[in-house]
Amino acid sequence: MKTALLHKTGFTVLLLCLCTSCSKLLDETPKSAVTENFYNTPAEVEAAVNAIFTPLRSTNMSVYEATLECQSDYANGRGSWAPLHEFQGLNDANITRVSGLWNAFYLAIRNANLVTGNAPNGNAISKTDADRFIAEAKFMRAFCYFQLVRNWGGVPLRTEENIKQVDLKKSTAEEVYNFILSDLDAAETSLPEKPSSVGRPSKWAAKTLLADVYLQLGKYAEARDKADEVIKSNQFSMVPITSKSDFQNKVAGPELLSTSEEIFYLKYMRQAGQGNYMLWITNHPNTKLFNFGGSYVLYGDETSEFFSSWDSNDLRKALWDKLDIGLGAHTLISSRYTDTKAASKEGAGNDDPVYSYADALLIYAEASCRAGNAPTAAGMEALNQVRRRAYGKAPGMPSETDLQLADYNAATFTGRVLQERAYEFQISGKRWLDLKRSGTAKAVILAATGKTIAEKHYLWPIPLSEMNYNKALDPAKDQNPGY
Repeated sequence: MKTALLHKTGFTVLLLCLCTSCSKLLDETPKSAVTENFYNTPAEVEAAVNAIFTPLRSTNMSVYEATLECQSDYANGRGSWAPLHEFQGLNDANITRVSGLWNAFYLAIRNANLVTGNAPNGNAISKTDADRFIAEAKFMRAFCYFQLVRNWGGVPLRTEENIKQVDLKKSTAEEVYNFILSDLDAAETSLPEKPSSVGRPSKWAAKTLLADVYLQLGKYAEARDKADEVIKSNQFSMVPITSKSDFQNKVAGPELLSTSEEIFYLKYMRQAGQGNYMLWITNHPNTKLFNFGGSYVLYGDETSEFFSSWDSNDLRKALWDKLDIGLGAHTLISSRYTDTKAASKEGAGNDDPVYSYADALLIYAEASCRAGNAPTAAGMEALNQVRRRAYGKAPGMPSETDLQLADYNAATFTGRVLQERAYEFQISGKRWLDLKRSGTAKAVILAATGKTIAEKHYLWPIPLSEMNYNKALDPAKDQNPGY
């Protein structure tokens, strides 16, 4: 623990420098960012790449993930977030909330466009350095568009080519996905095998994101193969655990610099305004797991089918604590993330595991089955690696907890993988998106809550600010249905 703390302290110094340069770039350079006065040296271009992360590393990514979690079958929302769990569309408070997320993703895209458009013309930077920075920018741009298209559908496709164009029509979802794939193909080619520094994307991050995009598009053979490349790289492994505490500290702990399963994480530190905001969202003052209390936005119910059917020997189930906080005696509060030494309510040290090795394993398991319309031995092994760790077993060794291939067909296996993803990626904003892409949202939500999802609920509304700003959009034709 002492070593980890020292490493985190060193990382804090590095990230403070990164954040300082991000802030300086955002405050001072936009007025000259497209002139010859910037993007000339490696340090200048690196600062510009850092600025891509700033809109996401603030509270926005945590708010985004919590917004998605409120629409899952296992987590309800409290207060202004509660209407999300009614599945009848977004009310005014949540329309305002997702409008802020839209702005954050587009600000990150704008900053990426400045890099991709200007770095090739730098007069004091090598082509090798420029290509790497451009690849990092394209990875992040693709990541942001992936969030936009899954939640809003077709959106304006802003690139370095039209960066000065205010009025821009909405591209189709297919056009957005094609752009995402183009960016990721370029990123995969030019990114290094090891991140250039902590928190930066690598070649393996690009392959994992590509696999996720292919899975979303139903290109299952491609998703399988990209995930398999990550698995066969032997660069990653599941962190072994034997207790709930191990998961909290060795997998998701606030003092970790990195782990063997990290593929692409948003990095945080114990610094006011530079930490993970999710701990404030998920905790209650009585949990005693976060020294700034918490707003307990998300909560579960131990009597629900999701929790009552969950094997109690699975250590991940223990990451929900029973706590009466005025919402009933069976209320559950997530204890996945803990930090009792945070610097502020926005200052917890826990990183956000955007893509871990479990993502690669479970994408491979699902895609390999869907590609051949039958579960495979390799896919079952990938699934079992994730399960073994959850039961406190060695991830790479056969265990009595293993599921058996002969017991599953294509439908039951893919259902089992989706359930495993729900357990593994709790509080990561992935469950609602999984239910939508798999076509199971209507049935799962009805069974879990008795509620029928309104058609308009599947997409978020394009912000009024965008409609007013972008005259190429027609509110009558371009707004998502129901809004």
